[in-house]
Amino acid sequence: SISDVSWSEFVRQLEYKANWYGRKIIKVPTFYPSSKTCSSCGNIKATLKLSERIYHCECCGLEIDRDYNASINILRKGLEILKEEKVS
Repeated sequence: SISDVSWSEFVRQLEYKANWYGRKIIKVPTFYPSSKTCSSCGNIKATLKLSERIYHCECCGLEIDRDYNASINILRKGLEILKEEKVS
């Protein structure tokens, strides 16, 4: 189970398996505000309490599960990083 290993070991194993299967791992920066950013309009909230499970955007009115919102933002950031790597 994932709770039986450290994060560094999990990442090491993930990188090993990705390399084995010819896949690439893209690391989104640790402090990228994925939870605070609206996946619809890009507005970034100044604060967001952990207890707020539904993300509500004051700009566009989007209401979405905060983890789902963050996952959309992480996917987009990862694709952006990948695109920048291909251009360089």
